[in-house]
Amino acid sequence: MSFMVSQPAHQAFIALGSNLDDPASHVRQGFDELARLPACRLLRRSALYRSAPVGWLDQPDFINAVAQIETALDPHGLLQGLLEIEHSHGRVRKYPNGPRTLDLDMLMYDDLQCDEHDLILPHPRMHQRVFVLQPLLEIAPDCRLPGRGTVIELLAACTGQWVERE
Repeated sequence: MSFMVSQPAHQAFIALGSNLDDPASHVRQGFDELARLPACRLLRRSALYRSAPVGWLDQPDFINAVAQIETALDPHGLLQGLLEIEHSHGRVRKYPNGPRTLDLDMLMYDDLQCDEHDLILPHPRMHQRVFVLQPLLEIAPDCRLPGRGTVIELLAACTGQWVERE
């Protein structure tokens, strides 16, 4: 693995999700692999949550969670590490919102706002997804999304979605 490292340490939130081949196991292993990324330290991990699929509805429910990490990697180096973990779990990107063995999305990196072809921060749809906001609220109740508001405010605005703690 080759990663770009920046100093000092930064805070990042990562969403984990899976709905194939023992999803809870993939998410738990994902937490462990985040903790082993070079120049990273796992600070907090949420419980696992079950949720219905979004977009493509004809697929199994998802298991979701959120991790908070401290990292000296720059955002692109962290993204590279996340993609390598997904690949090690056999992740194939056939179509958007399709079934997956492990999905790792960088939700936030400090308060960075970035809009590049391969990296958008904060995650452009996280404020609309209960399966992201509920586990994020669990581990970072005072979290504020740059330009959007607090997690608790955003969660209250989401309707018609369910999550169930595993």
